[in-house]
Amino acid sequence: MSPTVRQRSKRMILDSIGVGLVGSTTPVFDIALRYCRLYSSVAVSSVYGKPGVKLSPTLAAFTNGVATHSMDFDDTWHPATHPSGAILPALLAASQMLPPNTKPNGLDFLLAFNVGLEVQGRLMHFSTEAHDIPKRFHPPSVVGTLGSAAATAKLLSLSSAQCCHALGIAASLAGAPMANAATQAKPLHVGNATRLGLEAALLAGRGMEANPLILDDIPGCSGFSAFYSVYQPKPLSAPGEHHEFLLEKQDIAFKRFPAHLGMHWVVDAALSVRNLFINYAGSFSPSLIRTIMLKIPVSKYINRPFPSSEHQARHSFQFNACAALLDGEVGLGSFSESSIHRQELRELLDKVVVEHPEDNVANFDKMYGEVALLLHSGDVLTGKCDTFYGHWRKPLSKESLLKKFRSNASHVLPEEKIEAIITLVDNLENLSDSSQLACTSGAPTTSLQEKFLHQQHIPNT
Repeated sequence: MSPTVRQRSKRMILDSIGVGLVGSTTPVFDIALRYCRLYSSVAVSSVYGKPGVKLSPTLAAFTNGVATHSMDFDDTWHPATHPSGAILPALLAASQMLPPNTKPNGLDFLLAFNVGLEVQGRLMHFSTEAHDIPKRFHPPSVVGTLGSAAATAKLLSLSSAQCCHALGIAASLAGAPMANAATQAKPLHVGNATRLGLEAALLAGRGMEANPLILDDIPGCSGFSAFYSVYQPKPLSAPGEHHEFLLEKQDIAFKRFPAHLGMHWVVDAALSVRNLFINYAGSFSPSLIRTIMLKIPVSKYINRPFPSSEHQARHSFQFNACAALLDGEVGLGSFSESSIHRQELRELLDKVVVEHPEDNVANFDKMYGEVALLLHSGDVLTGKCDTFYGHWRKPLSKESLLKKFRSNASHVLPEEKIEAIITLVDNLENLSDSSQLACTSGAPTTSLQEKFLHQQHIPNT
């Protein structure tokens, strides 16, 4: 792995843990945790944000996956999927499951993480349909399940034949419909992806077999092609010593606020036009606005004129644009019940009109957001965003990513523990036991710091 791949991987891991920690404060996480605690007989794996609580490995992976996607705050790749949440919880749970003398080191963990990313990315690159905002299956429920199987198969040191069977088994466990977007069921897609991929690897490791041609395009007998109407797999050369991972060529988008990625374009466009409006009028005065024009791509599940729940609001171009206009920012508090149902916000939503320009395609690498304010005076003010801050073309700085992590983690962890996690992730490739990272949600802070410092022979001053 190149230094670029290692660094990008660690940014993804830190961000994913952070959004999982803040996600452990949500109602959908509580539902998932209560369910899993009923059925955890072999409780060895940690749960985000719940010190002292442990579950069986697969149920811990499921619960932490739900937490990661509970606010739609997790990372996004291109072609479109949420890659980290589908594989990291499975790897964390599996690392705690293994006997003490077989724990994978940090470099093994990073390699397994990138194997999971690679499988997701390669499968999506085989389909032109996968490059656009999805309409049928939620991508992490499809490629994420196979990515989790591949990552955990690598971490568990399965044979080549067993890895092949793990992918075949995972394909039979994959898939969730886009109709459940903007509901509490959507986080289950990521929870199931990471859990079922781990289960597929465990089953393959115990001798279960599946179709070894599941990823091929076989006419008349759909395998993975059942999930994509256009799927054209190509032979890949065996990875060698100088293999270039997809993460080297395609960076990740990190979200600044917890909502569907498409919302970030309209929010930045809305903030831009808001500044113009304040310079024009002296303050933000909604009564001066006749119409709010949004120019957005066609995507039914994120075109929601009047959202009535937090999950619908996270998937509404209209809501996010109006919240940014009214408040000058969008954050965790923007999606509370009281914020969603404010009268002044509803009055702004009544003024929204949507247009779908032909050049604004539903693709995270090509779309843009434009917000125009048509004033009663006849004047028109316009803000446009082609690339928001956090997109792979304009990555978050290290300082911004750390600020996001600290903010998210502070909802459930004390400051010293937050800093210990940052240290562990930053030095992940040097850890002799990667399961230490899995303990970050429950182990005492001093034990985490002292274990790492002892490995590095650094005085604990």
